[in-house]
Amino acid sequence: MKKVFEMDIAKRAEIKAILEADPYGAVSFARNGYKTKDGADVGADSSKFYLCLKSEDEKFFSFAKEKLGALAVEAKQEIAQKVIVKIDEEEAGAEVGMGEIFG
Repeated sequence: MKKVFEMDIAKRAEIKAILEADPYGAVSFARNGYKTKDGADVGADSSKFYLCLKSEDEKFFSFAKEKLGALAVEAKQEIAQKVIVKIDEEEAGAEVGMGEIFG
């Protein structure tokens, strides 16, 4: 399951500190993995950026909401889908590129 959170781009440094905190904890953003996208990259509000999280464990999303607090809200479904599609396209392109290199 993937969830996308929306944040003000002006809060990027605060969000980055939260994402990078305690990378070796039993539950952490670094251990789980995450991707970010600027609003302009996905055809959305350029004053926003988006955090995409992927997990099969609902507890991780509860952890994320708690840690992000008032800095982030779940993105609307339409925007979330744009972010997920953009990230999936980039990952697929990277896999193809690596396949060509290591053939």
